[in-house]
Order: sequence, then C-alpha cells, then structure tokens
Amino acid sequence: MDLSGKVAIVTGSGQGLGRAYATELARCGASVVVNDVDATAAEACVDDIRRAGGTAVAEVVGVGTSEAAQALVDRAVSEFGRLDVLVNNAGILRDSTLWKMSDDDFDAVLTTHLRGTFTCTRAAAVRMREQGEGGRIICVGSPTGQVGNFGQTNYAAAKAGIVGMVRTWALELARAGVTVNAVVPVAATAMTETVPFFTRYVEALSAGEPLPPFARKELGFGPPEDAAGLVAFLASDAAAGITGQAVGIGGDRLSLYSHPDEIVTEFADGTGWSADAIARVWPERFAASEQTTGQQLPEEAR
Repeated sequence: MDLSGKVAIVTGSGQGLGRAYATELARCGASVVVNDVDATAAEACVDDIRRAGGTAVAEVVGVGTSEAAQALVDRAVSEFGRLDVLVNNAGILRDSTLWKMSDDDFDAVLTTHLRGTFTCTRAAAVRMREQGEGGRIICVGSPTGQVGNFGQTNYAAAKAGIVGMVRTWALELARAGVTVNAVVPVAATAMTETVPFFTRYVEALSAGEPLPPFARKELGFGPPEDAAGLVAFLASDAAAGITGQAVGIGGDRLSLYSHPDEIVTEFADGTGWSADAIARVWPERFAASEQTTGQQLPEEAR
C-alpha cells in the first residue's frame, strides 16, 4: 500500500491503537502529525517512526475544542503543505453505572470522543474542500457503540454518535471526493486490559506468547498492530469508492457492520396503533426478533 505524498493526522496516537495507526501510515509512506496530550508519548512515537525511515512531527494538544482541531490542521499544512487523511482516534474512559456517573464523567468522554471527532473533522473538511483533491476521514467507533456495554453510558453514546456522524458526513462530503468511514477495532489496549474476558489474552500478549485461534478469530482480538492495516487501506486510493461504512477489525477478523434497519413491520388498518393493539400483536410478530444488547460472547469467553 503506497501512501507516498499523502499527509495524515492521527489524534491520540501516543500509544495503543493510535500509535499503531500512525506507525502504519508512516510505514506506507505518509507524512504523519502525531497527536497526544502526553508530550513524552507523542515524541516517542515520532522517534520510532523516524528511526524506521518515516516522516512525522508531534503536535501536543487535547482534542475537543475548535482551537485544538485547527492547530492540528495548521501543523499539517505548515510542516507538509497539505492534508489528505484524518484519523479521529483520541479517547478516554470514565466508566461507571448510570446511577453513579457524574456530569463531569459524562461530559469528559463526550467532549473527547464526540466533540473532538466533530471539531477535528470540520477543520479537516474545510481544508480538504479548499484543496479540491478529495481526502480520507477515518473515525474510530467501538463495539460498545454498536450494542452497548454495562457501565459505559458515556462511551456508548459517544461511539454510537460517531458512527451516526460518519454516515451523515459521507453524504455531505461526497461531492468533494472526501470519503468518511468508521473503523470498529478490538485490540489489547489500556481500554480493554481491564475487561475480564480479555484478561488472559492481554497477559499472554504481554508475555510475548501467541494468541490461540479462538481469541484471534472468535473474539477478533489481538495487538493494536492487527487493526492498523484497515486504516492504511481506508486512507489509500484503493478505498476511493468506500464511504459511510462501519468496518470491524481485530485479530484475524475483518467485518462489515450493517446499518440499523427495520426488521419486522406490521400495519394497522387505517386506525393507527393503540396500546392494546400493540400488546396483542407483539408476542406473535415482534418478540422473536427483539435484538440483544451487549456483546454476545462464545461460552468459552464467559
């Protein structure tokens, strides 16, 4: 995959998935603006990219505000002359059950994930439209945003919102030749190392041990590097016709998520639906098609 001549911004790329994305984009030839709130982590990523023969600079700023988003775009343009790819990866966790979650915990996660994705995409879209040569915007979702997860009201809301924005932006930016897609990764990161059914596999990776096929295929779980190829692909000319999609990646598994769709439909006979009428029809026509919540794990992972 040749990304030579392309310029990319990767938010939250000082560690974990973001670092893997930035490193892979640089390996494929892109010049990369590495972003993180941790200056040491950002500079370490830049150093690794340069040692491998790539091109990168660090921009230390926390995403969320319009000013931060513009600073990232301005840095890309001042250093490399243009902007072709934006990867919205930055994120934080503030997990808690609904009845214990504070306003601050809710707002912090929404600010970084949802508002940060919005402000960075808006700034990038303005620049890409001005350039008139198209572009690639890649936003990071999560299985939690697709199906929910206990204790993650804020995170689920943000990740579901990101995929909704992706579908809208794909429509709005189509005429400009800018594609917008979401990746939905599963990988061993600081965000997953505390998840009970991943613990044994995180420990195995930390010990340098290979993961069993069950983890890599059934759970779609592996190191962050396993998810990086998808980002490089979506950033490339090979993905010029792909937009508005949510694509899952992790371990040995690649998947395409469906858009929400009506799965059962019934019609009243010109009278609308009363509560009693719904109660009569629901058990027979709808109950069997009710959707599950949370990730449905194989028995071995429970």
